Amino acid sequence: MRLSNILGPLHGLWLGLTLALVPTLRAVLRAPRRFLLHPERIARVYMAHVWAGFGDGVDEGGRGEKERLIRPHAVGRVLDIGAGHGHTARYLDRARVTQYIALEPNTLMHARIRAEAAAAGFAEADGSLVVLACGAEDTGAILAKLSLTPTPSSPTHSPSHPSHTPPQIDTLISVLTLCTVPRPARTLASLVRSVLKPGGRFLMAEHVLSARADVARWQRVWAPLWSVGFDGCRMDRATDVMVAGLRVGASGGLEGEGGMEGEEGTEGWGSLEGSGGMEGKECGKGGGEGESAWSEVRTWRQEGLDTDEGGENMFGHSYGVFVKR
Repeated sequence: MRLSNILGPLHGLWLGLTLALVPTLRAVLRAPRRFLLHPERIARVYMAHVWAGFGDGVDEGGRGEKERLIRPHAVGRVLDIGAGHGHTARYLDRARVTQYIALEPNTLMHARIRAEAAAAGFAEADGSLVVLACGAEDTGAILAKLSLTPTPSSPTHSPSHPSHTPPQIDTLISVLTLCTVPRPARTLASLVRSVLKPGGRFLMAEHVLSARADVARWQRVWAPLWSVGFDGCRMDRATDVMVAGLRVGASGGLEGEGGMEGEEGTEGWGSLEGSGGMEGKECGKGGGEGESAWSEVRTWRQEGLDTDEGGENMFGHSYGVFVKR
């Protein structure tokens, strides 16, 4: 690998510091007790400032691929996990999407979500926009909120107990989110099982572990430091493999396959090498226990990753459309 590519993450970390360190320190000094008793709030303030500087540029850099991924495939009730500033709303076809549900635990970003959603034609006043402060792993809280949330077509929605609530989401979207979720395989399995309707679509846009051994080695070297600077984001996750490997176990529950390294509860889960090449395939049992959770999978990689220079990119993206069985 070129030295410039090996040292590339340093630029991102330094830029994050220049954007967020001083305003975060000021916030802590203004209300030290509020932050020192709840240190997680420091991380949220820091990330809010980082994303204020990074968010629009990151979105613009992936605009073409997200147009291809989201606009033609997102329909009905859409749940956007880790919504950030709500950039996903820019790619939703308002004529085909009845409700945009933005899941973002960092409440400091909610004002931007509402602004982006309003520009795309979604509003809380008419029920077409819902903003939730849950984490993606909080499936119970998500179900509870959904059971109490009216939809534009059912303004007099009758709430039910979360445990009795059938899957209600037509489209589940993850854009640069599963890289940050503490237990991504378990979280995704829970969301797909309990929240996504049969026949519903999961749309994924994530940076993933490189297929090149030398690049993957440096991703693993940088990952611990990068996760500190970017709210837990791991650049060394084979998220595309994990998503494609989601399976229905013998008991009917969903199981992760190709689980994340070091993720508690993934011991013994297999690996689906090369699953990124499942363009347009229907999924059957394949290898491993149980059958695939997906009836159809279409995946592709970011353009240019097959070139010598592009292949050294430690932030190569993978995209996919997964239809729940």
